[in-house]
Amino acid sequence: MNKLYTGKTKDVYALDNGNVLLKFKDDCTGKDGVFDPGENSVGLTIEGIGKANLETSVYYFEKLKEAGIKTHYVSADLENATMEVLPAECFGKAQGGNGLEVICRLVATGSFIRRYGEYIKNGTRLEGGYVECTFKNDEKGDPLVTGEGLVALGIMTEEMFNSLKEQTLKITKVVADDLKTIGLDLWDIKFEFGYNNGEVILIDEIASGNMRVYKGDTIVEPVELTKLINNRG
Repeated sequence: MNKLYTGKTKDVYALDNGNVLLKFKDDCTGKDGVFDPGENSVGLTIEGIGKANLETSVYYFEKLKEAGIKTHYVSADLENATMEVLPAECFGKAQGGNGLEVICRLVATGSFIRRYGEYIKNGTRLEGGYVECTFKNDEKGDPLVTGEGLVALGIMTEEMFNSLKEQTLKITKVVADDLKTIGLDLWDIKFEFGYNNGEVILIDEIASGNMRVYKGDTIVEPVELTKLINNRG
């Protein structure tokens, strides 16, 4: 296999069949040793989180397939923490990967409050979901960009952005509704999208490390979240 690049939480390889292999690692985004999906750098390593994230991703990719939502997912090897995916052209510029992150917020918290806390209280529901995009740029703190900005910069067309936003809301609802069945509350989740054969599709992962989930007033840590999702007895 030809290694394409090393990411924060996974390594990426080119396969002979034209597809791509993702190798999940045990690194998580956070700060000062505390997990935080809103941070833009690796802050800690949690043993087993790579396989845990892959397990969660496979579960939700299969649910999206059942819901008629196309993604890049092809197959996975849980034992070796790898997932085979379709190739996709990424949006934006980033060293070694996708340059754009898409966040869907159902509750105001994290960086949203850091930016807008004078207007809204932490924990306030954002009815219908709020979609925002950020460029992956550690030096600039992952700056926000509007849909109009993405079009003006030539990163995507208006139609592509509308598709991305519509899919983000649908996918978030699938995940949120599923978590509700086991007593969990999704506050926010981040995605990556790519362009494959003329259409925008979800790429990367849907993992516990990319979502903020609460049980009552307590945030659920990523490894525990994966156990709750996949071991519901």
